[in-house]
Amino acid sequence: MDAVPAAPARQLPATVRGARTRAGLVAAARKVFERDGYLDAKLTDITKAAGCATGSFYTYFANKEEIFAAVLEQAQQDMMHPGMGRVSDSDDPYAVLEASNRAYLEAYRRNAQLMGLLEQVAQIDPKFRAFRARRADAFVQRNAAGIADLQARGIAGADVDPLLASRALSGMVSRLAYGTFVGEEAAHGSGADFEALVATVTRLWANALQFRTVDNRT
Repeated sequence: MDAVPAAPARQLPATVRGARTRAGLVAAARKVFERDGYLDAKLTDITKAAGCATGSFYTYFANKEEIFAAVLEQAQQDMMHPGMGRVSDSDDPYAVLEASNRAYLEAYRRNAQLMGLLEQVAQIDPKFRAFRARRADAFVQRNAAGIADLQARGIAGADVDPLLASRALSGMVSRLAYGTFVGEEAAHGSGADFEALVATVTRLWANALQFRTVDNRT
């Protein structure tokens, strides 16, 4: 598969000191990428920000592409929160859905600059385009499993294909988040109030899935 690897190709450091140095490089790289953009970011600026020699960089990464992939993977781990999980009989499924949407949108807002960079780089580099597709599919598959569980428990309508529903709903929330935190709305300060954003996407999810226990909230 011609895609940015899930982790840098070389083996992770075996020592505490090595792990600390690598983590410092990744943290520094994120700051430089967010400040200068991917194309203008320089390895010398990354190593300077990390406080290590340029030669040390190549102990952990082969090039700028590899360390950008490491930065993106770290952000991915932050954004792949537990999601809806399994709703027990004592849980309010609407509240669980709302908490899931809130966690995703908060994580997106934290990583908005990187998400913007990923969109830009994906337009010119097929490897990062594949990374973006793999990232989106991970969310779709996770949410599809959650929808299927809700259907099995009689909470969501059974006449909706969980995978197709997940693709539609996950895509809706992702594009809305991009527009609000990265795109034109963010640039002009015209994005929706965060609480209104959470409430709206949660209501749309619940209505689309025909929640049985939404009461008068939809």
